[in-house]
Amino acid sequence: MSLLEVNDLRVWFPVQGGLLRRKTGDIKAVDGVSFTVEPGQTVGLVGESGSGKTTVGRALLKLVPATSGEVKFDGKGILSLSERQFRPLRGEMQMIFQDPFGSLNPRMTCGDIISEALTIHFKKMNAAERRDRVAQLLDQVGLTPAMARRYPHEFSGGQRQRIGIARALAVKPRFIVCDEAVSALDVSVQAQIVNLLMDLQEELGISYLFIAHDLAVVQHISSYVLVMHRGKIVEAASAEEIYQHPGHEYTKSLLAAVPQLA
Repeated sequence: MSLLEVNDLRVWFPVQGGLLRRKTGDIKAVDGVSFTVEPGQTVGLVGESGSGKTTVGRALLKLVPATSGEVKFDGKGILSLSERQFRPLRGEMQMIFQDPFGSLNPRMTCGDIISEALTIHFKKMNAAERRDRVAQLLDQVGLTPAMARRYPHEFSGGQRQRIGIARALAVKPRFIVCDEAVSALDVSVQAQIVNLLMDLQEELGISYLFIAHDLAVVQHISSYVLVMHRGKIVEAASAEEIYQHPGHEYTKSLLAAVPQLA
């Protein structure tokens, strides 16, 4: 059974206009998207800015409401669940955000940021156990336990993204949405973070939906690729098939935009 099943997902945002702000139409950010993610698999979701890919990721985690469609996690439909009913699943479905600085509370130390998730999801864990778990997580993402006392502004962009990854891992998820998780980083740092994500997947068996606009990065980490354009999936195939034999003109244009070594 697939870990995640998405069927005919739609996310439409109303457009209002006129003096009375009446609804005049809809922005179809996501319009009939379907795909699956298997246990331990990375599915790449690629498209230009505004294609709807981030909205897909947020809808899967119920961060934005879906207009219609079906999302099943481990065989259980989640879109109709109330926040109270969905809360236990939040520990199994996490997100790594695009902005490694804006997604971290500047007034909290690195250790407190990671520990906050433990406090919410593991209420029986005492303070000493939380400190030990934070130290373990920092080591797991390539940082040192001593860094737990530092604040976000004291870290580089790559280090901040490692903190974001540690925060996502804290609750032992089975599925993580990586929303443009490396796009704000330098190329050399991007490679380090992608390799870290792949190592963690091999170690922990996590499934990823890896959202990006950079086809080169997606090719490196994904076994299956979805190409999204104007709210729809226009092509879906294995990473090898997409890169060697693209079928859709939009996919070909994205590939043509990838920088080539002279």
